[in-house]
Amino acid sequence: MVNCNPETVSTDYDTSDRLYFEPLTFEDVMHIVEREKPDGVIVQFGGQTPLNLALPLQQAGVPIIGTSPESIDLAEDRKRFGKLLSDLKIPQPPSGTASSYQEAAAIAQDIGFPVLVRPSYVLGGRAMVIAYDYRTLENYMDEAVDVSQDRPILIDKFLEDAFEADVDALADGEDVVIGGIMEHIEEAGIHSGDSSCVLPTYLVKPEHLDTMRRYTKMLAMRLNVIGLMNVQYAIKDDIVYVLEVNPRASRTIPFVSKATGVPLAKVAARLMIGRKLAEFGLTQELKVDNFFIKSPVFPFLKFPGVDTILGPEMKSTGEVMGVSDNFGQAYAKAQISAGVVLPRSGTAFISVNQHDKKNVIRIAQRLHGLGFQLIATRGTSAVLKEHGIPVKQVYKVNEGRPHIVDLIKSGKVDLILNTPLGKDSFFDERAIRRAAMQHNIPCITTLSGGAAVASGIAALQQNKIDVRSLQEYHELAVQGLG
Repeated sequence: MVNCNPETVSTDYDTSDRLYFEPLTFEDVMHIVEREKPDGVIVQFGGQTPLNLALPLQQAGVPIIGTSPESIDLAEDRKRFGKLLSDLKIPQPPSGTASSYQEAAAIAQDIGFPVLVRPSYVLGGRAMVIAYDYRTLENYMDEAVDVSQDRPILIDKFLEDAFEADVDALADGEDVVIGGIMEHIEEAGIHSGDSSCVLPTYLVKPEHLDTMRRYTKMLAMRLNVIGLMNVQYAIKDDIVYVLEVNPRASRTIPFVSKATGVPLAKVAARLMIGRKLAEFGLTQELKVDNFFIKSPVFPFLKFPGVDTILGPEMKSTGEVMGVSDNFGQAYAKAQISAGVVLPRSGTAFISVNQHDKKNVIRIAQRLHGLGFQLIATRGTSAVLKEHGIPVKQVYKVNEGRPHIVDLIKSGKVDLILNTPLGKDSFFDERAIRRAAMQHNIPCITTLSGGAAVASGIAALQQNKIDVRSLQEYHELAVQGLG
């Protein structure tokens, strides 16, 4: 095993016969290959960096096992992958590639703002930005030259107000088995590593789940995946879009393995040396009998003054898991584990975009029923009052003082539900989120997240937090009691 990050589990001497703490560069890996003379090299389990080395290593005569470097490159190369999706008639957000501001502006004019701009082949969403106007786009293109490494900048239509989902799958070249379909609780546009997700999904329509299953199997077969694959989807206006395909183990594999009780990485390694899924009894999509929620852990409290805005660039430094037989308790457990203290009572601030106003009523009623006093910005306040929900109106950041950020800083807000949409909301939300993070106040940016928090608070109020080991959960599931 070659590991450039000796903090991780691979420092365990039981994990491999020999362990190298070397940089994951072509030269260093080649030195190890010359010394070890391996029968096969696996690049699927190390994230993006080993994938980037797959083609050069193969060209140098290194035997790459599992998914071929050609297939990896097909999934990573935006133009080739776009053509593949088009051939398979799988929807993707309108996109383009640019190497100058003039090209970028033409693409943005064609597909419409907001757009997601990013370099090719990057790690953890590094240097990704959501641009709402030409000025932001121009600034990005001026600064992006250092990051692009002679590869074009990718420009995608940003699907505001969309649901996102992650699918992990195993494939052996003949069959494909889905390990898990995870629904993101945060808004689209937040890096998948920074958003909470739930397995199984709880708000996605059955027909959309079937569509994701079908697309995942089509992509795995066309890319000839041997081992693991991760697909990220977005659902907007009843259309399922493919955002990206990673022919490798994703960060969700340990989470899905714990939830299903199936060691996906171990099975994938066996598939790469020629075994078949049927040999492991894996012929159907893996099922779970409880709610499993993954939540990110952020280092912001250790870095005072750092920008706390979540976006396409990953900022979390770890993740935790909450498990229960009901969604609310699982979410509350995950939040407690991540260091987020959900309030059992107090004042909740609500400010939602025009699109969400009709759907926020139910959440506001539930929070009011849980004993919270509600405050809201002008538009949201008017809607809540129309439906007979007691609410007090407060100023937005640009409307006067004391505004919502003043109230947060003075300790008068215990919970925030704020769904931004568009440039103005984006910048207003930035001030709110920064103040919330600095004062350790839960800040939710989607209605699905708001519903999750309300369920979590209800579970906390009832003191229904039971604790079991994973082994106990799986044992109960086997007995049909879980």
